[in-house]
Amino acid sequence: MTVRTRASAALFACLTLLAAALPARAQDDGYPNKPVRIVVPFAAGGSTDVVARLLAERLQAEFKQPFVGDNRAGAGGNIGADAVAKAPADGYTLLMGTTGVLSINSHLYKNMSYDPQKDFTPVSYTSLITNILVVPAELPVRSVAELVALAKSKPGALSFASSGAGSSTHLSGELFKAMAGVYILHIPYRGSAQALTDVVSGQVSMLFDNAPSSIGFVQQGKLRALAVTSSKRLPNLPDVPTMDEAGIKGYESLSWSGIMAPAATPRPIITKLNQAIDRILKSDDIRRRLAGLGVEPVGGPPEVFARHISGESEKWGKLIKRANIVAN
Repeated sequence: MTVRTRASAALFACLTLLAAALPARAQDDGYPNKPVRIVVPFAAGGSTDVVARLLAERLQAEFKQPFVGDNRAGAGGNIGADAVAKAPADGYTLLMGTTGVLSINSHLYKNMSYDPQKDFTPVSYTSLITNILVVPAELPVRSVAELVALAKSKPGALSFASSGAGSSTHLSGELFKAMAGVYILHIPYRGSAQALTDVVSGQVSMLFDNAPSSIGFVQQGKLRALAVTSSKRLPNLPDVPTMDEAGIKGYESLSWSGIMAPAATPRPIITKLNQAIDRILKSDDIRRRLAGLGVEPVGGPPEVFARHISGESEKWGKLIKRANIVAN
């Protein structure tokens, strides 16, 4: 091969690499240039909704384009998730995914309309949320031990609400029943807001609610917090013990959420969103606001979130099978 031929080959190789890079770059150019919808698969007012709207507010400021929350409740989050799975993979429809939607529902529902592993691509693991075991202020119990004793003395008389069948609030209750050896009737709702209302009014006996949506009721004295489901106490509820400290040894059940996009969304868009959300989650203001809600910001690369989703799916899948839990 002559020098001229080698030079031509090298030039061709460079041009080929450049051409391959240009489409990917073009997919990112100008994004976003119109409103972005973040589908929240539960009713307004719950913790998932609270965190999603806080992120939407900051992403709108970051990109100078509207980021709008869209509540699509129903079927334990499956309705909203399905809408995103079938949306165009262009970065303009995102999902605020949760423990239930991404790692639990596929083990509960026989006829899933989407595959959480194949139909989405992770963008950002945004937040980790502790659940709180709350009861109406009028319920005559002031500890987990007293609640267990009451449940055992009146089998089936107590009930627990959840934000939907298969949600973390549901499985937290089922795990409690199994470990405490009690029977308590499960009453699923379409989100936390109505569930909280009915627990506050005493129509339902208890709720393992995400901290952001219930902590205000606890601080106002409308609900009594008996325990948190994490392995450590919440800084803003320092007197509330963990479930392990309260006598249910080894108990831990956490909720989490993160932004997902349809599976074929271009990588440059995923990267752009991930980096923006990471900056938001690291800001002192956001960290303070989330801490006040009982939420721990996470962040990190999409690949780490993908591994987390897979691990959680395996964990909860085993529990669901062992306890023979089915969606209502």
